[in-house]
Amino acid sequence: MKRAVKLSASILVTLLFLWWAFRDTDWGTQLASMKSANYLWLVPYFLCLVAIHVFRTLRWGSLLSGMEKIPFRKLNEASGIGFMMLLVLPFRLGEFARPFLIAQRSSIRRSAAMTSVVLERIVDGLFVAASMRVLLFFVPNETPEVRYVKLGSWLMFAVFGGGLLFLLFGLWQQERTVRLVRSTVGRFAPGLADKVADVVDTFVGAMRQLPDAKQVVLFFLFTVGYWGVNGLGMMLLANAFDCTGAAAGSACQPMELSLFQAYVVLCVLVVGVMIPAAPGMVGTFQAACKVGLSLFLPAGVVNAGGLAYANVMWLAQTAQTVGFGLILMSMGHMSFKDIAGKLEKEGEAPASTA
Repeated sequence: MKRAVKLSASILVTLLFLWWAFRDTDWGTQLASMKSANYLWLVPYFLCLVAIHVFRTLRWGSLLSGMEKIPFRKLNEASGIGFMMLLVLPFRLGEFARPFLIAQRSSIRRSAAMTSVVLERIVDGLFVAASMRVLLFFVPNETPEVRYVKLGSWLMFAVFGGGLLFLLFGLWQQERTVRLVRSTVGRFAPGLADKVADVVDTFVGAMRQLPDAKQVVLFFLFTVGYWGVNGLGMMLLANAFDCTGAAAGSACQPMELSLFQAYVVLCVLVVGVMIPAAPGMVGTFQAACKVGLSLFLPAGVVNAGGLAYANVMWLAQTAQTVGFGLILMSMGHMSFKDIAGKLEKEGEAPASTA
């Protein structure tokens, strides 16, 4: 019953954002933009997506190196399949995929691997929130959209900054942190208090196995490379919708993005896809792109070429993530059903639930 309610709620969120994103769409102009798009620009964009995958994989390896240095082949296999599972599985079960898969390929415990994934999320959240605040300083118009985006950046700072402070406090005062969690959670859910405290204790303990200074520096360099290529790819893909291939008299409306604008749209997109929705991020992805593009482009362009651009970008990212995952799964002679079933059990485990 709980899963059915969650699934229904996620689908409802997706439908709501799809309605909002496409409610003012000029379908004729959007179709013209799709038809006249120069899809050769997908070639450099896919190259950027490959580079993004490599950066994400290498930086995870840098974090894990404090526990074990894992060969790239095994690391890449766990990353590629894990990112696919995160995209396609409901109820955030894909969050457990990478820790589960890397534990099968190394001596690293799943709890320790999960710690590395959470640290990645915190760093990414703070990096995007800080980048957004800096970039928005150079956006001159104080429109309602800009105010909403600024609010989103502050919320990201609060969520991920609070998480970082909690982890740092736990690293400094581990026993006190565990007692604090047990006493506070115990007031609301006594049955879960000990389980949550054990999870926090294990989590903080795993943080003490952080890599050396060299690997930490590499982790941040890979992070900058990962987000840098991401924005570059978005700028390159926008060139496909400049209407240069449109027929005479076509309703196509050209759009383009500078590198600065692409990074702003990227930051807004990250905030948008954090909203829980159905698997695949459909709906929230398009709506977030629309908000980001509306900071720079007229409504007529956003609701036509802009949404066509968002749809093509979503499809390209989904195809690359799922394609890599399926290829690596096939090479490793693994079954999607088997991995998904084990992840579901993992998600139902008491520690994971806590």
